[in-house]
Amino acid sequence: MQVGILYSRIRKDEKLLLSELRDRGHEVEKIDVRKHQFGLEETSAPVEGLDLVVDRCLATSRSLYATRFLDSYGVPVVNGPETADICANKVKNSLALSNAGVPTPETEVSFTTDAALETIEKFGYPCVLKPVVGSWGRLMAKVESRSAAEAILEHKATLGHYEHKVFYVQEFVDKPGRDVRVLATDGEPIAAMTRTSDHWLTNAAKGSETAAFELDETALELVERASDAVGGGLLGVDLMEVGGAKSGEYTVHEVNHTVEFKALNETVDIDVPAAVVDWLETKADAATDGTEDADDEVETDDTEVSAV
Repeated sequence: MQVGILYSRIRKDEKLLLSELRDRGHEVEKIDVRKHQFGLEETSAPVEGLDLVVDRCLATSRSLYATRFLDSYGVPVVNGPETADICANKVKNSLALSNAGVPTPETEVSFTTDAALETIEKFGYPCVLKPVVGSWGRLMAKVESRSAAEAILEHKATLGHYEHKVFYVQEFVDKPGRDVRVLATDGEPIAAMTRTSDHWLTNAAKGSETAAFELDETALELVERASDAVGGGLLGVDLMEVGGAKSGEYTVHEVNHTVEFKALNETVDIDVPAAVVDWLETKADAATDGTEDADDEVETDDTEVSAV
């Protein structure tokens, strides 16, 4: 398999992936998106002949645009641009989950501070105010009083970027001090872990403690449905246990498309990068089969097609 890795920084996650790919004898082309140009019909990036490109861009904007360009050239890419577009935006993420009937926290979006304050007052305190684009728990606020709400909304309104003038307000879910991160490939879980913290934010990036978690039938079904809702791929599905750790009820608050897995790999007994590469091999095989069919059609009508 010839596989490309889109990146702008090689983190431990990418090192694990690269090591597994090379140990299996696959040819790897590292593609630093900062060094290439993407035109309407071709790119300077070395994608010709690749069976598959894996998006591991750290920056959301680079991920969204680079995958969109590669897809337009006919280069197989995971995760695809449609999935990336939904997962990178919390509004689109919430809408996709809700429209698919997946339980997700009650959410409202407003475009003025006055309208947002109305929503906050309606939800009651505490509630949560999130940026529509962001990760690692940055710029998220647990709003615990009207005075705090007014201060946070005023601050966001003066930040300047238009995305800060989209006020994404969500109910506060009283989870049992932890949430559940599931790494899944097209809805099939590889492994899951809990992330526990005394802080209301339980992201691993915030220093939460992790532990392996066994998914029950309800959680397995929700992971599959959440994955389908955003278009499938290599995803991180985040669940919160509603009503306590043993309630058996969950809400899905987010699906992530450039998911990190180093903490999960250190937590569970499963070889996570090996399982990811297993899936990538099946995706590359499927993409190659599709390409061969397309080439047959191209030869029939004597149309010449660029490789990129």
